[in-house]
Amino acid sequence: MEFPNLGQHCSRESCKRLDFLPVKCDACSGVFCSDHMSYSSHQCQSAYKKNIQVPMCPLCNKPVPTPRGQEPDFSVGQHIDNDCRFTEGKKVFTNRCTVIKCRGKEAVPVVCSECRKNYCFKHRHPLDHNCTGSVKNVQRKMTDVKNLFGTNGIMKRTFIPSAIQGNMSEDEALARALAESERLTNGTINNSQQRCSVL
Repeated sequence: MEFPNLGQHCSRESCKRLDFLPVKCDACSGVFCSDHMSYSSHQCQSAYKKNIQVPMCPLCNKPVPTPRGQEPDFSVGQHIDNDCRFTEGKKVFTNRCTVIKCRGKEAVPVVCSECRKNYCFKHRHPLDHNCTGSVKNVQRKMTDVKNLFGTNGIMKRTFIPSAIQGNMSEDEALARALAESERLTNGTINNSQQRCSVL
């Protein structure tokens, strides 16, 4: 027995599921299944009319009263433009870059760990602002980079112990190296003795 008039299809375009207990959204008046009945799940454009929240100002952390039917973003924007006490007399970008002829300013201090001066994000690395802090550290880091990448910019092959010792454990590799060293040492001693006896 079929009931063709029982239930309704979900109003969400990606779903369209036939639901026998559909829910009508009180904000946008759409009919939705149980998976898409909340404002966030069907991305309701009219949720701000019913889902009343008090937004907080991101600058002064004070609640911003929002009239019913008005979007919270609009009221927060008006608050920042007109009533916000945070922006009065305070500059947000106060951390100026110390590189000559750079006008970069940042909201947070970016202090170099080598020379302890403040820089913008563009000049934050020691190599970007020709750091003269501790010259030895900078030179050491530059030689480390050159040793790692070489002069042509291609990364050199790193040393891998397994390439030499294969599947042996460290103890086996050490024992083998000692035996080889001893064999080579005894061979050179015997060769030198033979040379002395010939002379």
